[in-house]
Amino acid sequence: MTRRSEKDAIATEALVERAKRGDTRAFEALVDIYKDKIYTYVLRMLRDPAEAEDVAQDAFLRAYQSLPKFRGASSFQTWLYRIASNLVIDSVRRQKRRQDGGMSLDAPMDTDEGQMARELADERRGPEELAESAALQEQVTEAIAKISPRLRTVLVLYDIEGMSYQEIADILGCPLGTVKSRLFNARAQLREVLEQQMSTS
Repeated sequence: MTRRSEKDAIATEALVERAKRGDTRAFEALVDIYKDKIYTYVLRMLRDPAEAEDVAQDAFLRAYQSLPKFRGASSFQTWLYRIASNLVIDSVRRQKRRQDGGMSLDAPMDTDEGQMARELADERRGPEELAESAALQEQVTEAIAKISPRLRTVLVLYDIEGMSYQEIADILGCPLGTVKSRLFNARAQLREVLEQQMSTS
């Protein structure tokens, strides 16, 4: 951990302690720190901006209500992602029930293309190159949406959110080996979907 990230962790812990004592401004500061991360994560999982907004808000509401029970066994961020992940699972279950009467969460999700955080375009690239890059990103976004939600969670947390295996294990409440196995399977599934997309395009 760098000195800066150590300072940030200490500052966050102080905000959590103040929020636990009923300081609403401290909790608002925590929301400011994490709202974009949580919303982006939920959006990548659900592919629906309106639903992602609702789930992210619900995650912070649940966190606020459960804050007195937070004992600090994991970091506040890990705890918050765990709450958001559980709400994502609930949302996926509701969507599946609406679509087909309750398929397994392990079944691939056939959703319309969703949104994904976009990288800023390099101003020096020409229009053709930009169009190719956008098309490729769209293909990857589509492919990620077709991976089973259980595997997609690990892929998004590790490859996109940049979390460690241990952080993901803490969020999902599963062994480290399970995280690594799911990530391996998620990447294999992603490759398979991309290959199918390319062969049919």
